Amino acid sequence: MDSSLLIAFDSTQQALRAEMLLEYAGIEIDIRPTPKEITAGCALSIEFPESELDRTKAVIAQEKVEIRGMFRRTEPETYEQIM
Repeated sequence: MDSSLLIAFDSTQQALRAEMLLEYAGIEIDIRPTPKEITAGCALSIEFPESELDRTKAVIAQEKVEIRGMFRRTEPETYEQIM
């Protein structure tokens, strides 16, 4: 996986829905715990390759998945919100 981004959610239902939709779209993802540095209502996040950002954003928007945001790791325990 090239450099990766993270999607955080406010609900587990939305995280699981996004997982299904992104896998169906053929995007390589990993489910992982939400880092403590990201404030979100859900303990699950989705990690995906940065090269798939445009496709991932399209799926999220088209299917109206509710997300807390998308994040990029800038340092070992620091994340920058990109969306």
